[in-house]
Amino acid sequence: MPRRGRNLTEQERALWRAYVAAVTPLPGHALPPVPAAPAEPAPPPPVVAAPAPSVKPALRPLSPVLHVGVQPGGVDSQRWKDLRRGRTRPERTLDLHGRRAQDAWHAVRAFLHAAQADGLRCVAVVTGKGPVPDGGVLRRELPHWLNAPDLRPLVLGAVHPAPNQGAVHLLLRRRR
Repeated sequence: MPRRGRNLTEQERALWRAYVAAVTPLPGHALPPVPAAPAEPAPPPPVVAAPAPSVKPALRPLSPVLHVGVQPGGVDSQRWKDLRRGRTRPERTLDLHGRRAQDAWHAVRAFLHAAQADGLRCVAVVTGKGPVPDGGVLRRELPHWLNAPDLRPLVLGAVHPAPNQGAVHLLLRRRR
């Protein structure tokens, strides 16, 4: 593939023309015709930006942050009172005792996805009270996990039932 030469500046072209004008042809050879100066290359056409890709709207609006023990909108007061007092029995329970935080996180995700797929409405996650006043690692991390983007749409509300502060009862959203 031949190499393309670079474009000469106007000063370099003038210097070349002055040099060539002083050259005499060899005897018996005629001077070749002088090619016309190449026309200035046409400026490239302006680049038209492609239209921005359309963003699909979210299937449902982002849910507000879930706080354990705070009644969310969409839950009637009687149901919330029963859940808070421990009268609503969980349909399934996940016990996280003895698990490390990473294992517990994966277990909570799988548990909640499976519970909603099975159409359950109330589940319990047992974290334990923990050795320190503000609870153990699992008890402190569970609210953050419940606010993760893939879990927040599943959970409607969370509360520590009155008789058991080492567990969290979760009210799951209905599948639509």
